[in-house]
Amino acid sequence: MGRLDGKVAVITGSASGIGRGTAMRFAGEGAAVVIADLNVEGGEAAVRDCRENGGRAVFQKADVSSEAEIKALVARAVKEFRRLDIIYNNAGIVGALGPLEQISVEDWDRSIAVLLRSVFLGIKHSVPELRKTGGGSIISTASVAGIRGFAGLHPYCAAKAGVVNLTRSAALEFAKDKIRVNCICPGGINTPILHRNQPGVKEAMEDWMAKGQPMQRAGHPEDIAGMALYLASDDAQWVTGQAMVVDGGLTVGSQFSNAADGGQLLSAMPPAGYVGPSFEK
Repeated sequence: MGRLDGKVAVITGSASGIGRGTAMRFAGEGAAVVIADLNVEGGEAAVRDCRENGGRAVFQKADVSSEAEIKALVARAVKEFRRLDIIYNNAGIVGALGPLEQISVEDWDRSIAVLLRSVFLGIKHSVPELRKTGGGSIISTASVAGIRGFAGLHPYCAAKAGVVNLTRSAALEFAKDKIRVNCICPGGINTPILHRNQPGVKEAMEDWMAKGQPMQRAGHPEDIAGMALYLASDDAQWVTGQAMVVDGGLTVGSQFSNAADGGQLLSAMPPAGYVGPSFEK
């Protein structure tokens, strides 16, 4: 018997990385999953992965910064599977990079729209359907960048801190409805959002993270999927309003340095500018 038997989940940003890994894990535990992403090719492949893992899944193309598209996403879940039990607001980007004084208002707003407004919209439009099923689980991807600062990542840090505290305020509001609201703060996870699918960068990032993180390996989507499964399941029925740090010990003792090799391995990212979805070149 699966830990999510009979449950229906929406997962945004699930065409790759953490979202895709979580979708496969949820499907394997008995959930029906709505895969949501702008990446159509990756989303359809994720649906196949879920089905091969024994679950039911459909794909919905969605811009998570759009209220109309989030509303349609929730409606799709109910239309296809008759209910909603879980939403995982996972979609993300790097957003605007570089010195604060050089970030344009337009790039700031674009970053916040994807990283924070999307979480607000996911919570807002899932709650009515979760109430109908007598409660449920709302999960969002925050970051260790939401609980500490990183130079050059100003919109990202601000947005992820917002996700952490929105999680807390929403948890208070919806506890009476038996709707649990939690977020996950990943550390260094080797996904396309970092390596941008550039040749050799994924492998180099794997080695660099292994040297710099206390547990001496890179984080992987499966590490976050395990926490998401716990929060989605009835095992976490007494857990709400929490920011669950899953970082291999990074926040208690980072061993990263500013060595030149680290900068070279992060060459998939520009020193400044705007970095959008991982599948876009």
